[in-house]
Amino acid sequence: MRQVVRGGRTDVFRSRMSSRDPFLKQLDEDWANGCQNGAALWRRVKVAGFAGGLRVVTEWATRRRKEEGTTPGDTRPRKVPSARGIARMMTTERDLLSKTVARTVAIIEGAVPALVIARDLVDRFHSMIKRRTSADLEPWITDATPRLLGSFAKGIVQDRAAVHAALTQPWSNGQTEGQNTKLKLVKRQMYGRAKLDLLRARLLGAA
Repeated sequence: MRQVVRGGRTDVFRSRMSSRDPFLKQLDEDWANGCQNGAALWRRVKVAGFAGGLRVVTEWATRRRKEEGTTPGDTRPRKVPSARGIARMMTTERDLLSKTVARTVAIIEGAVPALVIARDLVDRFHSMIKRRTSADLEPWITDATPRLLGSFAKGIVQDRAAVHAALTQPWSNGQTEGQNTKLKLVKRQMYGRAKLDLLRARLLGAA
């Protein structure tokens, strides 16, 4: 499952092990050392005891070549990732990148330095919220306002008091939001046809 999530495998619904699986480590090593021809790879693993056919290895090599997406002389990925994909690769999935995706991220960082600054600002904001360091709020707003996160920073400024309270006070509106979510769930279960008396009865009954 870890390989599937990281993009290392696409055969999600395969139920049995391939004859190639015990030799994947050797295939990866040979590939990394420059042997990227399917027939040559097949001859090498065959010497190591692989009993499968040539097609099994050549299909692996073809898929690996497509996943890599670049050739040694390329300076940009063949397939341009979406904006959402780039944001995900540079933030939430940064520590789980495959070599191929890490190469793509490196190309993007070199081409658009502003994205690196924006990512660092996101990291700072996340750390500030997690550690509740209110003293970092004003410097962060100053640094973020002229950058790509400027619109987000302006929103923080407009609601500065609430953000500062979230960083300094122990109180939370989580209970209120939870009750709102529960109310909306009950209403949707009745296809939006529930009136106040029925909603009240269901909520109080469930409590």
